[in-house]
Amino acid sequence: MATPEKNTDAVYDASTLGTPKMLVLGLQHLFAMFGATVLVPAITGLNVSTTLLFAGLGTLLFHLITGGKVPAFLGSSFAFLGGYAAIAPMLEDGSPNLEMLPYACFGVLCAGLMYVILAALFKAFGASKVMRFFPPIVTGPIIIAIGLNLSS
Repeated sequence: MATPEKNTDAVYDASTLGTPKMLVLGLQHLFAMFGATVLVPAITGLNVSTTLLFAGLGTLLFHLITGGKVPAFLGSSFAFLGGYAAIAPMLEDGSPNLEMLPYACFGVLCAGLMYVILAALFKAFGASKVMRFFPPIVTGPIIIAIGLNLSS
């Protein structure tokens, strides 16, 4: 009996997968989203409720801007934990350093502004021209380095 051939094509419409697979993928997304959106503010000393509110508002704004074409949730990022730790390290008792927290948040704001600038470059010049300067061989090791630094 022959084994069925696996389909390795990209999925552009999740409804083609069927309800069981969509539920599993939705549950996976829920755990990934909720873990980051709750754990990151808890680690940094930020208010979890405020983070959830602005993650929801950012997601709604994103869907309005993209016309609902890109299904995504915008939440917290573990990528900023290293910057938070460098600027506002935890105190001896393990509590967040609230005195330095505004400076760390300003750094995140500057990173957000860089995202806006990069988005404008993608819009103006197209993805192929911008990707010449940020190919996967460059961005991949950076993401791996962030993950390895956070793994401890």
